[in-house]
Amino acid sequence: MTYDDEGAGQGLSCADCRQLHCHRHDKRYPGFCPTESLDPHEREDLVDLYSSDGPDGRLARAAAEVEGAYYGKLTRVEETVAFARRLGVTRIGIASCLGLIEETRVLVRIIKLAGFETVAALCKVGSVDKTEIGIPETLKIKQGGFEACCNPVLQARLLNRENTGLNIIMGLCVGHDALFCRHAEAPTTTLVVKDRVLGHNPVACLYTVGTYSARLLDESRLRTL
Repeated sequence: MTYDDEGAGQGLSCADCRQLHCHRHDKRYPGFCPTESLDPHEREDLVDLYSSDGPDGRLARAAAEVEGAYYGKLTRVEETVAFARRLGVTRIGIASCLGLIEETRVLVRIIKLAGFETVAALCKVGSVDKTEIGIPETLKIKQGGFEACCNPVLQARLLNRENTGLNIIMGLCVGHDALFCRHAEAPTTTLVVKDRVLGHNPVACLYTVGTYSARLLDESRLRTL
């Protein structure tokens, strides 16, 4: 089945589409397109949600305004400031990785210069050794001594207690970021995505999948990870 076959999706999704008609209405929808099969009542519900005065509506419009006003003009740091401004928040929380604490200190300075209050929570806060949560000594980065596990739930709780209006993730590990988002009460946006190998630029391997990162297409290797 090709991307423009009619009928049921049979496992096809947006990643299989080559039309992207939903963006500009300048082509056509493939047969498996979820936009084409969207219930009109659900579409109406979504429009009501995004146009409402509730938190989802405010978030949606603030994001769209920043995109429209500053497309290709601002760094993500600046866009985050502009987003927070449109949300009307006063206090911004930062969930930081230990390895990015220096960058977090610079970010705190920028946010304060922009007129916001900030509070940061480091990933190792609480200082719980990895063995206490069931991680064997052999899986520590440096074996034979104390090594704190990341504590994203406590990071979220600390920022919740500070009544942050918006949270920023600064390089939390894969999975720890998911835990933080599960427990954070304020909306959360990501500034830095952890990638120790690629200098926190994980998409670089997707650009080079035909050359330097060809191992990403090695099925047998991927299935052993």
